[in-house]
Amino acid sequence: MLKENIKKIRKSKGLSQQELAIKLNVVRQTISKWEQGLSVPDSEMLISISEVLETPVSTLLGETISEFKVNDLEVISEKLEIINLQLSQMKDLRRKIIHWFLILLCAIIIIAFTVLILSNSLYLDWNYSDPEKAFIGVNFHIFEWLFVRIAPLIFMGSIIGIFLTRKRV
Repeated sequence: MLKENIKKIRKSKGLSQQELAIKLNVVRQTISKWEQGLSVPDSEMLISISEVLETPVSTLLGETISEFKVNDLEVISEKLEIINLQLSQMKDLRRKIIHWFLILLCAIIIIAFTVLILSNSLYLDWNYSDPEKAFIGVNFHIFEWLFVRIAPLIFMGSIIGIFLTRKRV
C-alpha cells in the first residue's frame, strides 16, 4: 500500500526517483527500495515525504487517520510497525522457499549421482555405427561429463545456502 502510494504520488507530481531523493537528502536507491517494498521509511522520513509530495501522511499510508488519535507520530509508528511485520513475514517466507529449494536441489544431485554410478555408463558399450545411437550416446556422455564437474560445485553451494537460510533461534 505504502510503496504504491509513494510511487503513484511521486509520478503524479512529475518527480523522478532521483529528484525526490535529492529533496529528501537520501540516495535514489532508498526511494527505489521504498517503492519496491523492500524497506519502509521511518516515521520522521514519512513526514518529510508527505511534506515534499504535499500529501497527508494518511494518504501515503492508504487510509485516513482517526480523529481521536492526538499524536500523529504514534499513529504513523503503528502503521510502520504493521508494514515492518508484513515485510518480515514476506522475508521469512522467501527464506523458507529458498531453503527448501536448496534441500530439493541437493536431493536431486544425490539421486542423479546415484543413477550415474549404478548405470555404470552403459551407453559406452553401444554400437555407434547407428547414427541415432551415436548421437544419443554422445549426448549422454556430454551430460555425464558436465554433471560430474559442475554438480559438486552446485552441491557445495547448496549446502552452504542451506546453512545460511536455516531458521535462527
